[in-house]
Amino acid sequence: MPKHSKRFRALAPSGPTKESFPLAVAVEKLKKFGNTKFDQTVEIHMRLGVDPKQADQIVRGSIVLPNGIGRSQRVAVFAKGDMAEVAKAAGADVVGQEDLAQKIKDGWTEFDVCIAAPDMMGLVGPLGKVLGPRGLMPSPRAGTVTPDVAKVVKEYKAGKVEFRNDNSGIVHAVVGKMSFDQQKLKENIETFINFVLHLKPNSIKGVYVKSVAVCGTMSPSVRIAI
Repeated sequence: MPKHSKRFRALAPSGPTKESFPLAVAVEKLKKFGNTKFDQTVEIHMRLGVDPKQADQIVRGSIVLPNGIGRSQRVAVFAKGDMAEVAKAAGADVVGQEDLAQKIKDGWTEFDVCIAAPDMMGLVGPLGKVLGPRGLMPSPRAGTVTPDVAKVVKEYKAGKVEFRNDNSGIVHAVVGKMSFDQQKLKENIETFINFVLHLKPNSIKGVYVKSVAVCGTMSPSVRIAI
C-alpha cells in the first residue's frame, strides 16, 4: 500500500470515496484540494461494465476538450516532403523519417503523441515494441495515422486527449488543471463523459458506466453521480 502524505490524509475525510455527487458539486469539492505548490493535473477515471478480453467491447477514442488540458503536448511526426513541412508549420515538435526512427530505437521517447503519415507506417511498424507499451504507437483507429497530419497536430496541440480502457475495464484521461475555474473543468469533464457514453458497445447488456471519479495529481478522488 502506498503511503499518503499528511496533507493528503488531512484532505481525505472531506472527499468521501463511496458517496457520489452531481458534477457541479464534485468539481467544487475537487477545487478545494488545489492547495499544493504546483498546478495539479486533473484526471478522470471511468469504471465501465465491459469485458476487456472481448474485441467488440474495447472502448477507445480521442477527443478535443473545449478548454484544452492546460499544457502543450509534445508531438512527434513521421512524414516526408510537403507533409513534413506542413507538420512543422502546424507546431509539431519533432518531424523526421529514418533519423527519428533510429532515435526512438535508441530509447528516446520524450514526446506525448506520435503521428504518422500513411506512407511512413513501413518505417514506424517495427517501432511497436518501443512505442506500444508506452501507448505512443500511431493507429488509424485513434486518428494518429492520417494523411492530414497538420490537422491532427493542431488538435493535439489544442488539448486533444486519447484514451482506451485498461485490462480492468477502466478508462483514464487528463481533463484539465486544478487552476482551471470550476466552469471550465465542468465543461471538460461533462464533454468527456458524454463522449464515452456515446461510445457504448452494442454488445454491452448490463450497466455500462459503473462509476466515475475525478482527482488531482496529489488529491483524494471525488465520485460523480451519473
